[in-house]
Amino acid sequence: MSRVLVVDDEPQIRRALVSNLTVRGYEVDQAGTGEEALDLAAHRRPDLVILDLGLPGIDGIEVVRGLRGWTTVPIIVLSVRDSEAAKVEALDAGADDYVTKPFGMGELLARIRAAERRHGSAGDEAPTVVTPDFTVDLSAHMVTKDGAEVRLTPTEWSLVELLVRNSGKLVAHRQLLQDVWGPGYGTETNYLRVYMAQIRRKLERDPAHPRWFLTEPGIGFRFVAPAPAPDPSD
Repeated sequence: MSRVLVVDDEPQIRRALVSNLTVRGYEVDQAGTGEEALDLAAHRRPDLVILDLGLPGIDGIEVVRGLRGWTTVPIIVLSVRDSEAAKVEALDAGADDYVTKPFGMGELLARIRAAERRHGSAGDEAPTVVTPDFTVDLSAHMVTKDGAEVRLTPTEWSLVELLVRNSGKLVAHRQLLQDVWGPGYGTETNYLRVYMAQIRRKLERDPAHPRWFLTEPGIGFRFVAPAPAPDPSD
């Protein structure tokens, strides 16, 4: 694990966390609002998120829910809210751990290491998805077709990655727009139509009749993974 996103509206806490994490070899991004956090997460793809709940604008709970719509990245809540109800709400929303302020840096670092171990052994995201028409290598951020790399723009790759990681699931227009373009977007479905048409031209054998990247009219898009090959021993 190398990249951590620190989200807190208190600059002195952000500075302390950035300093302590950087000296231990982490790359650190920082955000002071929930909107900025979601935007950075979508574009910088952190390996772990440290998140305050009391944020201006979008609350920390909504940030957790927004992240959980498309990623399994470990989320450690760091908050002054110490009631059982607050902890239950954050954990139910999708947080992995909860640390109350004031906190000891040693304890927080230990919890980060524990999250690294759990996430590293989970193995819940296939690094490569193979279809008869193309292959998506999530770890290498690469798509190949007929033995050659397909050149995707950063926006095209972000859409492909998000849909492939949610294989078989309907991903709504609003989620795609906010995760790829940022929290200020949500209704610009014309963006999606243009980019999905480009992706289909590059990846689908018959772009007019897509097999893998399907449209759910008025709702969103879905990536349909190929069915697994039958086990010859059955």
